[in-house]
Amino acid sequence: MTTLEHQLRDAFGRFDAVDQAPDLLDRIERAVEADERRRLVLRRAMAAGSLAIVIAVGLTLWTLQGGMEMDWWILELITTAVLFAIALLLGPFIRRYGKSYVADVFRANPRTGKSFIVLSDVAYYLIFVAYILLTARFEQSTAWGIFGEVRAAQMQHEAARIGGILAIIGVLHSLNLIVLPIVGRLFTLNLRLDHETLKEGDRD
Repeated sequence: MTTLEHQLRDAFGRFDAVDQAPDLLDRIERAVEADERRRLVLRRAMAAGSLAIVIAVGLTLWTLQGGMEMDWWILELITTAVLFAIALLLGPFIRRYGKSYVADVFRANPRTGKSFIVLSDVAYYLIFVAYILLTARFEQSTAWGIFGEVRAAQMQHEAARIGGILAIIGVLHSLNLIVLPIVGRLFTLNLRLDHETLKEGDRD
């Protein structure tokens, strides 16, 4: 029997001596159930957010058609609530489908990939909050009229707020998809160079 065969036999023998954890199956079942609960909560949140957006848009259009009178600040609050709903719905959606992409890009250094996801989430919410604060109005614009009710000019302004944040996030994520593989490649090359340098130092 060769040395390699002895090593293989010893390795597999150690696996035979390992006892299976008695609660292994229970832990797997609990993990699966927790994952299903998280998905259910996410689906319900997305459904509730989508319903709120539809109601807000329908109420605003009804007001614009003369169905009822609405003060200008009410539409401002509705638009701000819609922006926050979009942020809360879009963030988990991007994170869920972006994990595998980031894992492939940073497969040579998974810790960097996890850190990138966390930092991307922080940047995402900072952009949303900053945009909402910068575009919010605390008094009626003279371009909207002097009557205090919602007018078409204000509707156009609020629609531009929503479209603006969607365009910003879309452009940033498109650039991210293009630039991220380059960054991941550079990280991989740097890691290889560091390993080669360490090996050369050990030889010396």
